[in-house]
Amino acid sequence: MPLAYTISNGVFRGLLKVLSQWKVVGKEAVPPKGPLLVVSNHLSNVDPALLAVSLPRRLHFMAKRGIFKGPVVGAFLRAYGAHPLNRDGHDVAAMRWSLRLLQEEGVLVVFPEGTRSPEGLMPGLPGVAMLAIRSQAPILPVAITGTEHLRGLLRLTCPTGKLTVTIGDPFSLPPIEGKLERPQLQSFTDLIMLRLAALLPEERRGVYRTGAPRGSAHA
Repeated sequence: MPLAYTISNGVFRGLLKVLSQWKVVGKEAVPPKGPLLVVSNHLSNVDPALLAVSLPRRLHFMAKRGIFKGPVVGAFLRAYGAHPLNRDGHDVAAMRWSLRLLQEEGVLVVFPEGTRSPEGLMPGLPGVAMLAIRSQAPILPVAITGTEHLRGLLRLTCPTGKLTVTIGDPFSLPPIEGKLERPQLQSFTDLIMLRLAALLPEERRGVYRTGAPRGSAHA
């Protein structure tokens, strides 16, 4: 593994053990090899680092392009496993990078809400379903609780509180021939998000608390 990833994870793991009540549930469900699409809720900037030390695989992430500022920061983020993503529109380069990573049996973490949602789940964006169908990689739902109070990147040095990572069972979407229509894509997105919501306490499920959000294909 790259040195930046190994050292960063070692330091953060040590901080978690000393400063927090960190628990990982369901680690045995993580496939030991092969491509994997990890789908998680997103409460804090701390979440990627928390997932990296909680799952027994080398993780990669897509992160908003704005944080790749300066050659030093950009080089570190890429070495850690992050790839810049343009969130203002459909990023073809990021999709190609993601598909190539999964084709090479890597592990990609996606936060399908597209932004942090400390108050509860927001509707998932259809890009996660598109990626799952095109790659045919197994999907691993992972729920994070307890990081909503860890705001700002500086909290990476002081991760306190009761932090829990709950790992669900992997599942796959069926292969689809031809063009994906938007209602079909939304239906698959809802399916993914409902599997993720099932791992969260009911009060943290947000718009998925009573099923798929209104206006979706499942509503």
